[in-house]
Amino acid sequence: MRKDTIVIREIEAKDNPKIAKAVRSVLIEMGVPKVGTAYEDSALDCMTETYEAPKKAYFVVEDDDEIIGGAGISPLDNYDGNICELQKMYFMPEARGKGLGSEMMAKCLNFAKQSGFDHCYLETMPYMDDARKLYKKAGFKSIEKPMGNTGHYSCTVWMLKDL
Repeated sequence: MRKDTIVIREIEAKDNPKIAKAVRSVLIEMGVPKVGTAYEDSALDCMTETYEAPKKAYFVVEDDDEIIGGAGISPLDNYDGNICELQKMYFMPEARGKGLGSEMMAKCLNFAKQSGFDHCYLETMPYMDDARKLYKKAGFKSIEKPMGNTGHYSCTVWMLKDL
């Protein structure tokens, strides 16, 4: 069961170092390469500023003033079309298995629909089984090749969902 202290909310400036630490921690835990992935994104250290533009949003999972996860929506980089990307969706171990992934997914996809996007794209790793199950449950389907150019060349699983 979820504790009452867990909330999903929009990111605030005070969250920047906490979400950067959480995302990098999960990437290390999962054995994700540090190059060609979110690990080396410069945006990771200034998430609030990165997501304060139109048609962008980043949400964090907060538990008693600790940031234990997050996910965001942004227009797909280097792509000419009305497609957004689900970005930097990572959860610390203490956030897993509580339905937070489904709740976060719904929040992000609702934002994407309200922002007028036609499709949502994501990139992940082939061994992130729980994440891939969640994405499939939400209606994402595997595609053959990457879209746009996110700089995440180490991610080899690409998925797309109609909104």
